[in-house]
Amino acid sequence: MKDKDYYLNDSFLEDLESRKWSIQRINNWYEKQPWFIGCNYIPSTAINQLEMFQEETFDPNRIDEELGWAESIGFNALRVFLHNLLWEDDSERLKQRIDSLLNICADHKMKVLFVLFDDMWNQKPKLGIQPDPIPGIHNSGWVASPGKRRLKRFEEFHVFEEYVSSIIDSFAHDSRIIGWDIYNEPGNMGIGKKSLPLVVAAISWAREVNPSQPITVGAFYDPLIIEVNKIALTQSDILSFHHYKNANETKELIKELQELKRPIFCTEYLSRNSGNLFETHLPLFKKHKIAAFNWGLVSGKTQTIYSWLSKKGDPEPEIWFHDIFREDGTPFSQKEVDFIKAIVKD
Repeated sequence: MKDKDYYLNDSFLEDLESRKWSIQRINNWYEKQPWFIGCNYIPSTAINQLEMFQEETFDPNRIDEELGWAESIGFNALRVFLHNLLWEDDSERLKQRIDSLLNICADHKMKVLFVLFDDMWNQKPKLGIQPDPIPGIHNSGWVASPGKRRLKRFEEFHVFEEYVSSIIDSFAHDSRIIGWDIYNEPGNMGIGKKSLPLVVAAISWAREVNPSQPITVGAFYDPLIIEVNKIALTQSDILSFHHYKNANETKELIKELQELKRPIFCTEYLSRNSGNLFETHLPLFKKHKIAAFNWGLVSGKTQTIYSWLSKKGDPEPEIWFHDIFREDGTPFSQKEVDFIKAIVKD
């Protein structure tokens, strides 16, 4: 049976790296793309990926309405999280709902970057009715995929392989899709290098499908998991990173990534109370044609208007952490929305 040593063997990693898109191929592809600007999207009516896509709670009308607001400010791209449990429950119905989402996005002139696995937040995901939000707590109901326990169970990797292969193969030549973000922030939540076997395995499964869209891994920058980030960067067609710090620090990180001569996506940013703003970061991203996906669109059940350090029962913050619109479609800041419209138009 394959184990972590199989996936982390140097020769396996070298062979896998040789199968990524060449610098010329990925840059030729990117030259034909617009500057992608958008957000990490989940409808305000869902607390997590499961509630977004489960049949009982999938809400295409609300999604259509909210994406209309996104389109109105110039957004043309979304980053959307899937979950292995959704596929394990009913793979064909999940694909139908993914197709429905993609149709709505196309109606609003948007393309999607899908995320397949995620180490963040609650580590024991369950299908069915999801918990109510804990008042005042940032992302109180978000769930990891597959979660700490299962990502270490190599005997279950065949299930994850079928999930990755099935989803990507079904949409491998779909022009509505920007690419595949194989794994979000591997190693976060104290998981560290335990994520590495699944990260590498999932990349290899994606390479076997050989989609027409590029792949990436959303690197989480932490000195404790340098090895995880090294694989995220060396195995990706597109370099993607998250940054919630000031523009000067973001600029330095961009310089480092530019040395690798590949397209760059910032797939998470915007933490207003630390000076990470649309006004400070979008000019930088646009100058270098770095795709920009802030976290959040409409304030809702994820409660990401609150910071990571929020406490139960906290009132609505004067300065929102993430998100752009209230649930009725009015912006948190009209000045901010006007700025986004202007930079897209210009």
